[in-house]
Amino acid sequence: VQLQASGGGLVQAGGSLRLSCAASGSIFSFNVMGWYRQAPGKQREVVALIIVGGNTDYADSAKGRFTISRDNAENTWYLQMNSLKPEDTAVYYCNSVDVLGIEYWGQGTQVTVSS
Repeated sequence: VQLQASGGGLVQAGGSLRLSCAASGSIFSFNVMGWYRQAPGKQREVVALIIVGGNTDYADSAKGRFTISRDNAENTWYLQMNSLKPEDTAVYYCNSVDVLGIEYWGQGTQVTVSS
């Protein structure tokens, strides 16, 4: 399975972006799908997760501003990011874990928020 992340870019503070992660296969094989980010000089951190059954979980920094969702028909999941802040600047990676516990990563998409 390959994951293709897209949708990053340069946006002003307060703006919005929607990231997409397209899987090469069916996302029904995934127990967990999510988004992580890594800022320069920092460790990669979880941003949002969507779990089989539809439950979602967010980092405190993302709550109220970001929304993770999935489109089963398109084998794609999304991260809608609103009210972006300069501290959201990072490379964003999509991630999934399948029913066998195998983990997959997308290639990353750069999000830059200017003040």
